Amino acid sequence: MRVAVVIALVPAVLTLLYLPSFVHPVSTLMLKDLATFSGYDRRWVPLDDIAPVLAHSVIMSEDGQFCSHHGVDLGELRAVVTDAMSGGGARGASTITMQMVKNLYLWHRPLTTLRKGVELPLAVYVDLVMSKRRIMEIYLNIAEWGPGIYGIEAAAQHHFGVSASKLTRRQAALLAVTLPNPEARNPAKPGPGLRRLANLIERRAARSGSYVGCLKSARS
Repeated sequence: MRVAVVIALVPAVLTLLYLPSFVHPVSTLMLKDLATFSGYDRRWVPLDDIAPVLAHSVIMSEDGQFCSHHGVDLGELRAVVTDAMSGGGARGASTITMQMVKNLYLWHRPLTTLRKGVELPLAVYVDLVMSKRRIMEIYLNIAEWGPGIYGIEAAAQHHFGVSASKLTRRQAALLAVTLPNPEARNPAKPGPGLRRLANLIERRAARSGSYVGCLKSARS
């Protein structure tokens, strides 16, 4: 029991340590790459130095209610549970906060009930103590965008040869729709299906409005 309590407390303590902007966390996948001597490319960049359209595209692609929920999208979660109980197809209900928690503290495969059971309360806790801007900043700097490519700066440089601050609307949309499956999707060489998804997200990002209001900089 004591071991379980200690293990549960580690993410809670680390989250507090990750609050300051000068702290640059790494993900469990990055640690795995280091442990297996695979190496990786990650270049931390502040949220203010990332093209706003990238964050807007990610929200409209991954978690449209990011600015309004408290770590967990209860409406989406209920819909997933209802679908599962009625025999419908499986689909995800992960918010950006939940994905950040998974990337920082948990394992990726296999997806188990245990992992979700840990992920949900952790996401609520993180949303309680951390600002939306900081959650987004960490997420964009630890997300995987290809084998050994972590964070938006490395992704922008690798796939498009530009810095994260210079991403266009089209590039941002392509990067956003790559996130669910970065091992199989290449934003620099999109197939017809990926291009159609990017078209949709590009239109949504252009009309994101209040959906992305929580990311507004205090100095803007």
